[in-house]
Amino acid sequence: MNLYLGIDFGTTGARSTVIDSQGTIHCETEYTFANNGQQQPELPSVWQNALWALIEQIPPTIRNQVRAIALDGTSSTVMLCDTDGIPVCEPILYNDARGAAVTERLRAIAPDNHTVLSATSSLAKLLWWQEGGLEAHPTAQFSLCGTGILPVVEKLYFLHQADWLAFLLHGKLGISDYHNALKLGFDVDTLCYPNWLIEGIAGAATPELPKVVAPGTPVGEVRDQVGDRFGFPRDCMICAGTTDSIAAFLASGVNLPGEAVTSLGSTLAVKLLSHTRVDDSRYGIYSHKLGDLWLVGGASNTGGAVLRHFFTDIELDNYSTQIDPAQESLLDYYPLLKKGDRFPINDPNLPPRLEPRPADSVEFLHGLLESIARIEARGYQLLQELGATPLTKVYTAGGGAKNAAWSAIRKRYLKVPVETPIHTAAAYGVALLAMRGAMGI
Repeated sequence: MNLYLGIDFGTTGARSTVIDSQGTIHCETEYTFANNGQQQPELPSVWQNALWALIEQIPPTIRNQVRAIALDGTSSTVMLCDTDGIPVCEPILYNDARGAAVTERLRAIAPDNHTVLSATSSLAKLLWWQEGGLEAHPTAQFSLCGTGILPVVEKLYFLHQADWLAFLLHGKLGISDYHNALKLGFDVDTLCYPNWLIEGIAGAATPELPKVVAPGTPVGEVRDQVGDRFGFPRDCMICAGTTDSIAAFLASGVNLPGEAVTSLGSTLAVKLLSHTRVDDSRYGIYSHKLGDLWLVGGASNTGGAVLRHFFTDIELDNYSTQIDPAQESLLDYYPLLKKGDRFPINDPNLPPRLEPRPADSVEFLHGLLESIARIEARGYQLLQELGATPLTKVYTAGGGAKNAAWSAIRKRYLKVPVETPIHTAAAYGVALLAMRGAMGI
């Protein structure tokens, strides 16, 4: 039997799913990051340990039938590596807005309203690294690079999280996919880096940009040492990956324009399948190429991480059942853990709004759920105002899909059917990507 492995690296942990050619699940594994995977110099080691642990949990009898593997990572989580693929400094995470410091240079380089014009874009992070110059001493890699000073290394590679994780499996350094590379400035119309980008980052401190291929493209066979360690077939193919939110979209099986997927995980991501491409950096809106259609959307820093900051999972379940979802909460919050959002308001300095806080925990949770639902609805409304295909149905992925009260509140705001697809896990979606890549679909 031919099996296909998808590995998802999200914000708080990593998961794997193994499927067959019919989409039937044969195995699922999970790994939770310490400290919820927040910024720390040891992150690459954390990710690598998670990758090996996930694979190790898969029974050997399943591993030796895996024909292809693909991975996803959090969008715009980036890193710098040397020619051996060893990270030279701590990665910068998806929601890190330190790129706000290079806004002026970013605007001088990129076209108006381009996707990269965000403090959290991959390009903003690259420019932030460049602004540090080359004065660092190479023995102080992490602390110096962490302040925006590039270490002196003969050659550096700029990679996304998914790129580096795939490299650990296939050993080919410097390959990305055009979903991850979108916020770096890669042009999915011409399938190349535009001149404004190449010229704009040129200089002594310019790292090697990854070669970009279509998501799911077979890149190379699994490295011998990885295959030997885990018992993968010698011809097991590693395919180019995608981002975690697109993987969740793929898992849903949505294929009709007007249908959308909201990922309610630690953050909130909305993706609407559209005939029309929409890109507008003023609102953190961008479009990914998906066959002959466009996946239009954006991602907000609000979401489940804010809820878990105030409530345990047991409290969330208990209090949610006490909420009347038909009753509108008058509490008007903008739930964030720290200042800054990306969509539908793209402002690195946007302050959290979590006051007034009522004494009643149920009332407080109701206000939070309602406020996140308003942000989601505003996001979809904005996509349509800017020309995307009108919304007809929303599928929900992520942990928030299990909350019935929240789904009812969201349906009231969205005014379209809100459903949970059969499959919601990003690991399942990226397993489908591996299968399609291996089968040439």
